[in-house]
Amino acid sequence: MNILGISAFYHDSAACLVQDGKIISAAQEERFTRKKHDFSFPINSIEFCLSNSGLSPSDIDFVAFYDKPFLKFERILETYLSYAPFGLNSFIKAAPLWIKQKLWTKELIKDDLGYNGKILFTEHHESHASAAFFPSPFQEAAFITMDGVGEWATTSFGIGKDNNINILSEIHFPHSLGLLYSAFTYYTGFKVNSGEYKVMGLAPYGEPKYKDLILTELMDLKEDGSFRMNMEYFDYCVGLTMTNRKFDKLFGSPPRKSETALTQREMDLASSVQEVTEEVMMRMTRHVHKVTGQKNLCLAGGVALNCVGNGRILREGPFENIWIQPAAGDAGNALGTALFVWYQYLENSRKADGKKDFQQGSYLGPEFDKESLANYLKRENIPYTELKDEELPEKIADLIASENVVGWFEGRMEFGPRALGARSIIGDARSSKMQEIMNLKIKFRESFRPFAPSVIKEKVSDYFELDSESPYMLLVAPVKKDIRREMTDNEQKLFGMEKLHVVRSSLPAITHVDYSARVQTVDKDTNPLYHKMISKLGEKHGCYAIINTSFNVRGEPIVCSPEDAYRCFMRTNMDYLIMGNFLLAKNDQKPLDKDTEWQKEFELD
Repeated sequence: MNILGISAFYHDSAACLVQDGKIISAAQEERFTRKKHDFSFPINSIEFCLSNSGLSPSDIDFVAFYDKPFLKFERILETYLSYAPFGLNSFIKAAPLWIKQKLWTKELIKDDLGYNGKILFTEHHESHASAAFFPSPFQEAAFITMDGVGEWATTSFGIGKDNNINILSEIHFPHSLGLLYSAFTYYTGFKVNSGEYKVMGLAPYGEPKYKDLILTELMDLKEDGSFRMNMEYFDYCVGLTMTNRKFDKLFGSPPRKSETALTQREMDLASSVQEVTEEVMMRMTRHVHKVTGQKNLCLAGGVALNCVGNGRILREGPFENIWIQPAAGDAGNALGTALFVWYQYLENSRKADGKKDFQQGSYLGPEFDKESLANYLKRENIPYTELKDEELPEKIADLIASENVVGWFEGRMEFGPRALGARSIIGDARSSKMQEIMNLKIKFRESFRPFAPSVIKEKVSDYFELDSESPYMLLVAPVKKDIRREMTDNEQKLFGMEKLHVVRSSLPAITHVDYSARVQTVDKDTNPLYHKMISKLGEKHGCYAIINTSFNVRGEPIVCSPEDAYRCFMRTNMDYLIMGNFLLAKNDQKPLDKDTEWQKEFELD
């Protein structure tokens, strides 16, 4: 039984193949088209999913689509009508795409795929809930989904049990925690649906000076975590921006212009909306625990990428265990809708052991074997050294210990926004200069942004106040006090970006200014080569944690193919690239011809 799941037409289009209940392949369209957050019909992702299993469209039993376009259009029409005549310009811009494309999704799938079988549609938050619960290690769990908006729902919770999910309650548009966060993303000068994680990274530099103002003026938050937004301050129902002049007046100025200097004010705004978000998440979590009586919790939806909030839920309870879908945004709904069809629609049984999830480390994308890599390197006359399997971990560990920056291109590409040791740039977490080098000379991104560590699972508690797994880099945990460096009196008086260069621990490159880190635990079963390499670094050089950041530059999707990886390697100041068994040294390479304008290729995120 082959089920193809599709998400498309908003952001982060993706496809997923589920075969007899097992997740076989999944990938985001952006990785193939090289357009970040690509929302177009994911024909390349679909072709990958099918070809990876030797299938043609006639082999598909069901196509599942991640939301219900007519319900979504109903919400858009009703919203515009309720605000009419305001919003006419916005409606005129949105309507043609709906009339020509989105309302004809079924016909589009049939035509573009050459597929004549059954097409099923799940609601947006059903897809999120399915992506949260069905791949989780739990036979029974509560779930919470939170994002910008689907059809009408922006938040939901319920219970997943065996092969069934049951949504118990929803919050509806325009009241949306995801859109509140996006409003502040817009207001602080970052790109909506892309820059939210920058706001999260900026928050520790600020003070939550505006938290009370948000909770008194912008949002009516109840004890159970439910809320209503004061729409007098927001423009997203009918306008082309997230916030309006009344919002500007409340916070004292218009939105920050993109790429202008960040001030303490933006840091304080980021800190404030982050604290409000965590407050909502914590109140909601406590309420859901009380209502459902479950001990396990699953999370999905874009807000579930807020790993600071997730970390608090894990540490402060009351749930005993949590699992978060690694592709928590809309891309993961391709997976969710396909699993919904297999389990809930077709009523197939589901057995979870309470320990191991069904996501397979999220290594679900394309892989390039040794022969294809060798052919590529020879065809392009690229100099390399071939390493034996047993040589590779130690060689790369030695390069890292010598403070080299290494591009790591190994195995199947990750599904979801995080690089998890398949398409990663890695370096020595002990280096005090590594954060700045990587931000400014390799990623070409803002200097304030922190880097995350990969640590082998067995050693996580040696470095972080975390005694559970975090395989998908979706939990922030405090750096362990034993390895922290206490700040001097003068250092404690620093504000904003002045904090950036203070060494805070024996792993300064991954210790954020609030002594936190976004941790990835590496499992030897799901990524054995990555685990071996980090273990070798620990055995030989004394550190079982490294920097792991995504293999791309600012504005570029994570690399997918060897061509993408080599191009990114050559355009940046990385020292080495390891692809399969082939090690490439930058000093051996010829510069790329006519490649001086490449940074214009990617729209800044």
